[in-house]
Formats: sequence, C-alpha cells, structure tokens
Amino acid sequence: MEVTTIPTRAELVHCASEIIPILQANAQWHEQHRRLHDETIEALTRIGLFRLRTPKRYGGYESNTRTLVEVLAEIGQGDGSTAWVSWVLAGNTWLIGKFPEAVQDEVFATPDVRVSGTLSPKGKVEKRGDGFVLNGNWHFHSGSLHSHWSLMAALMTSSEGRPAPMVALVPTAQLEVIDDWDTAGLRGTGSVSTAARELFVPAERVLSVIPLIQGQPASPLNFEASIYRSPMIPTIAAAASGTLLGLAKAAMKNFFQRLPERGIAYTGYSKQAEAPITHLQVAEVAMKIDEAEFHAYRGADLVDAKVASGKDWTIEERVSVRLDTAMAARLAKEAIDILNTASGGSSIYSNVPMQRIERDIQAANLQGMMHPNTNLELYGRILCGLEPDTVNI
Repeated sequence: MEVTTIPTRAELVHCASEIIPILQANAQWHEQHRRLHDETIEALTRIGLFRLRTPKRYGGYESNTRTLVEVLAEIGQGDGSTAWVSWVLAGNTWLIGKFPEAVQDEVFATPDVRVSGTLSPKGKVEKRGDGFVLNGNWHFHSGSLHSHWSLMAALMTSSEGRPAPMVALVPTAQLEVIDDWDTAGLRGTGSVSTAARELFVPAERVLSVIPLIQGQPASPLNFEASIYRSPMIPTIAAAASGTLLGLAKAAMKNFFQRLPERGIAYTGYSKQAEAPITHLQVAEVAMKIDEAEFHAYRGADLVDAKVASGKDWTIEERVSVRLDTAMAARLAKEAIDILNTASGGSSIYSNVPMQRIERDIQAANLQGMMHPNTNLELYGRILCGLEPDTVNI
C-alpha cells in the first residue's frame, strides 16, 4: 500500500490552492448547515489532505509540520471552517501513528481515514476485564461529523489514587452526537458535543497521554519516522497557525477584490484606493500578515528541526511554539480587524466573505491552545524562572 512517489511540499500546496474556488463556493453552505459539504470533503481527499500525516507504509506522505502549515494556509484562504477541520483531522490522524501497530493496521485499513478528537479530558475511563469502559461528555468535537474514528481524552484513577490523563480511540459512530453547535464563528466546523455511555474500549486502544506529550511512539516501526517522535502539544499547536494565516490572507484578497468599486461614504473620496487612510491601513495589514507568517513558520520549523536532530526539547522551546501560535493568532486578528473596519457597511451582507472571516478569526483566538493571553503568560512564566503551571507544553 506504500506510495512510491511522495508529493513535494510545493506540489501539495499547489493542489490545495486549486480547490480554493470550491471552498469559497461552499462557504455559505457550511455556515448555514453548520458542517462541511460532502463536496468539500471529497476535494480534501482528492488533494491528499488526509494522507499528509499518515505513515508511508499505509500509503501516507509523512509530511512535516511546515508542509501542513502551508497547506492549511491555502485551505484557509478558501474557507476558515474547512481549514480548522483539516487541522483537527490531520492532527489526530498523526496521533494514530503513536499507537501500537495492531491499532494502526485497524485504523489505516480505511483509505484516507479521518480521525477527529478532543484533548480536553472531560471523560472518565475505568479498567474492566480485558479492556476499559469510557464515559463522558465532550464539547467542541471538531471534525466528528466527518470522521471514522475519534480520540477522546479522559481521566483514569492511578494506582496512587491520582487522576491520570488518558486517551481512548473509539469508532465515532459509537458516540452520541449532541447537536449544540450554533455559534458566531467557525460555524461550518460542526464542532458538536459528543458523549460516551458505558462504551467498551479494547486495551490496545487506550494510551497514557504522558508518552504522547513527551513524543514517544508506541510503535517501533514509526520510531524511525521523525514526525512521530515529536511531542504532541508543540506539534499540534504549530500546525494551528496555518488556519490563522490563511484567514488573514483571505481577508486581504477579499478587501482588494472589492476595493476598485468602493468609495468612502460621507467623504470626498469616490475611490477608496485614493484615500491616504487606505494606504496606511493596507500597509499595516501587509506587515502584520508578514509577521504572522514569520511566527507560523518559525514554530513549524522548530518542531521539524528538533525531531530531525533527535535532541531533547527544553521547556523554553516547547512553550516558544505555543508563543508563536499565539502571536500568529493575535497578528492575524489585528490584520483582519483593520480590513473589516475599512470594508464599510456593505461588508456585513452574508455574501461578502469579510464578515465571516472576521467572526472566524474572533472564534479562533478564543481556542485555549492558541489564546494569546494564555500563551504569552505561560512563556513569561518560563522567562521569569518559574515552572509551567500546566502539563500541556
């Protein structure tokens, strides 16, 4: 099943750019139906999105983090919700590469398999017989409406009586769907809540989160592939920057598409492009997008360089990736806020992408792993010589 020719980064990015018109055409449908269109999933499958982080021996590409970021940035220029779901599905598919080989054989038997999940340990897992039983309710389960499998974070009481974070892999069809996704931003992601009720999980499909955080794969075959030796949080956080960068670039393109036909109401400017305020605004936005791109690529490149070197991560390096993601989020939002303000009253119509992009970046900045305030505080703690106040680094 292993593919003999792996597409280059440039080829994968080019393929992603070619489906932007499809994503743009479906974006309003995504908003209205609160999920991705089947045509969108088919387009993502066609460009190999679901193979990016799959082991080569199962027909995957084992693409590095920088490649994923650049591909997601292209997808984000078509639709933010699609890029978000793509980030989640690619990240969780990558985590399957850290499971035992028998589990990988089962999951990757489905070509272009889609794996969703949630890292927030809102469930409980209990050892029973030759397996485990999972119970719980999870919110923000992005990608679950389109996935075959789901990785669900849960807590298990350790032998010392302390809660131990675990992750359980279950068929998504075995989870109860709670259709509560009615939001202001990222509406098309279909990030519904899900629940498990006395769900039996075979022992080999339950892993401790600690080895995942440390970057230790359970599969000897995958230990030779550098992407499966990287720690979970920096890797997933770095990849998130692609969606943020794509949204900012989409806003810039949309602004310039509308610019030739626009004036500035209640002023003497019949052409907005001739107003000095416009020149200042687009110049500032261009610089903010450049800065966001710098942080997105620096975080991704650090992840790739560390796994290639085989050297241990320092705590400062780990939190610096979260910092880069936070700065990409903040700068993308600042850029989009400027363009949204400059777009005038006509931009509030639902057929103008700017209003959707503005709501999507607002929602993205509230996600815990990329929240600017959360990540800046964490980085500042380390600079001040304090221990991190979380294991999620």
